[in-house]
Amino acid sequence: MLLDPAQARDWLTRAAREGFALLAVNADSPAALTDVLEAARQCSAPVMVETSLWQLNGHSFGAGDPFLGLTRYLVQLATLAASDRFQPVPVLFHTDHIKGPVTLPLLQAAIRGLPTGIADTTISPSTLSLDSSTLSEDQNIEHILALCEEAARTRRPVTLEMEAGVDDGVTPLEVTRRLLGTVEARAPGRLALWAPGVGTRHGLGDQSAFSPDAVRRHADLASSIAGRPIGIALHGSSGVPEPALRQAVAAGVTKVNWSSESLLVRSRAAREFYATHTERLEPAHPDWKNTAMDHGVQSFVSQRYVPRLIERIQLLGAAGKATQPAPA
Repeated sequence: MLLDPAQARDWLTRAAREGFALLAVNADSPAALTDVLEAARQCSAPVMVETSLWQLNGHSFGAGDPFLGLTRYLVQLATLAASDRFQPVPVLFHTDHIKGPVTLPLLQAAIRGLPTGIADTTISPSTLSLDSSTLSEDQNIEHILALCEEAARTRRPVTLEMEAGVDDGVTPLEVTRRLLGTVEARAPGRLALWAPGVGTRHGLGDQSAFSPDAVRRHADLASSIAGRPIGIALHGSSGVPEPALRQAVAAGVTKVNWSSESLLVRSRAAREFYATHTERLEPAHPDWKNTAMDHGVQSFVSQRYVPRLIERIQLLGAAGKATQPAPA
């Protein structure tokens, strides 16, 4: 089922206490949504699905309208998550890399609840974050506090991730004190994830600068500032070796974003499908329609993609957690 912000916070707190991490997949198509939930179902694991502005504007969802894109994304995900097949899976939905002039209007609307067009029902994300890469520290704080104020004004729950310089090497601890400390002092209890720079970079480049020690230092400081467990959100996990990811989880990472490598797996599988089905795509072939339909390529991709998702979920220690009761 799709979790609300309070339920999402409980799962992130549990991950921090028990020492596992949720895989957060940047899924850019309805077929990818299905595959993510299927992998989580097979693992009996909680999972995060997240989207960025480019996906909300993309053809599969908003076709240039990010408000429509976010609503459509959420409705599709909520429908899947509520189905008999996936209802046992704890599904968290997260906004990732939302930036530019649309940032606050879009995320404030998400907090209020996006209209689905079905009677008077609205729908909201489980957790929110915004892209701080073009913001000053003061602007970053102001944006996060604006979301907290919208939640307070509308009496709606909100669970937030705050980031700082995720592509800029290792974030100094002084930055954590200034950013997270200010938000926690002025809007206590809203933050559940802290995303500092820990040596990774988005994309598929060299990740040798990744520092599990930086993860531990930031996790300890963030939890000390908040007075409760605060996990680290790891951006740029594609290309980080498996042993280093295990170290990251042990050091305090509770959310691992996965985008670039995910896209690579899916795109390579699609390329393989079209390369190996050329003859079947000719109209004279008796299986032409079945091959040309979206189901053909998406099923082929799924057979290669779901096992990679399962490996990732197991690596992060989340497998089986959905069937284990949380400790009292």
